[in-house]
Amino acid sequence: MQHAVRSRAAIRTGLTPVPRPRTPGVTSLIDADALRVLHRAARALLDDLPDLTDRLMALLREQEPAYRAALTKDPTATWQEAHRSLRHSVASLLDPRGARDAARRCSWRIGAARAEQGLPLDALLHAFRLGGSLVWQRLVEETSRAAPEDVRLLVHVAADVWNFVDEHCTLVADAYRQTEWQLGRRRENRVRQLAAGLLDGTGRIADLPEAARALGLPEHGRYVVVAVAGGPPARPDAARAAVPPGSRVHWHAGAETDYGIVSLGDHDGLPEPHRPEAAQDAPVPGLRVGVGSPVDGLAAVGDARRLADTALTICPPAGGTVRLADQLPAALVVSSPELGRALAEKVLGPLLRLESADRDVLLDTLTTWLDCDGSAQRAGERLYCHRNTVLNRLRRCEQLTGRSLARPADLVEFSLALTARRVLHD
Repeated sequence: MQHAVRSRAAIRTGLTPVPRPRTPGVTSLIDADALRVLHRAARALLDDLPDLTDRLMALLREQEPAYRAALTKDPTATWQEAHRSLRHSVASLLDPRGARDAARRCSWRIGAARAEQGLPLDALLHAFRLGGSLVWQRLVEETSRAAPEDVRLLVHVAADVWNFVDEHCTLVADAYRQTEWQLGRRRENRVRQLAAGLLDGTGRIADLPEAARALGLPEHGRYVVVAVAGGPPARPDAARAAVPPGSRVHWHAGAETDYGIVSLGDHDGLPEPHRPEAAQDAPVPGLRVGVGSPVDGLAAVGDARRLADTALTICPPAGGTVRLADQLPAALVVSSPELGRALAEKVLGPLLRLESADRDVLLDTLTTWLDCDGSAQRAGERLYCHRNTVLNRLRRCEQLTGRSLARPADLVEFSLALTARRVLHD
């Protein structure tokens, strides 16, 4: 195996290894001679390290496009980085044990720094391999110049040289990936922090441009917030229908409620038209979706979130989608639940204190009649009874409450009281 590795190394250099007997004594002598030749050439490389670095810079500029930008932007820093790496590499040939830790630290720092700068990992590994090839080439050149007859001995240390290059490529890749992972975590945390600041209204105005970039949303324009609770763990996926098609949206996950910050773009409003029901049928059992009203700009997303929370509060426990613009009276009630409960008790109290069967019939009839825009005929069709039965029940509601359904003020109170009883889930 060792002979095969050295043969491959010889092929890289254009050298032909000389077959030798592999007896222990002869092998030891060959290895000792090879190390002597290696050390002599390595010391010469250390003395000429600036020129070696210049040659590596020329190779990188010629063969690695990603490094051309680095060399153009900061040629001095790139040259010094390569110089340090080459110095540690050559020093490791002279003193593998003594120089090993320093060389490893140098390679690790380079991998981490280049990850932070965004240089592609493939380009970085290519640079390290070019450096290794250049060092090997210079070792051969120096030996050929000083003692041509010793060039053949370098074959016996080729595996060690290339093993060193492979080790440091692995080290650089590990440092790069670890740093890349840490950077990704920091970016995710920063995005979450910026989104949370927008939603709770604590974000700074100075952070708005950064938030827009991080969330992939425009700083200006119309926004709406969608609040999602209950249902499956993948709540945002189940709530896609509440977002206008083609809109840009950033989802912010919470423990109990997820929020979608939706840029409406060219959309004037929300995807579905007004519906008089309290909530649309839930596509997913238990999934509750509250859609707030539009606001202007990222700076107002906190207000949009509070509107979405209000819409979410109106959703029945069984699930559904509530758009705040369709449920403003209910929104008024849930915004002041104490007053809503007081109104329900004042207006509906006599009905609420009836026997449950009687109470439910009268309340259902009153609610259905209002939903049917005051048509006893349509209400009777929904309730499967005659219109006169509906009228009789309505008269009983008036008698018990002391209010008249023909008086506009009383009608408003009935409607709000019934809404309070429904949305406050008492």
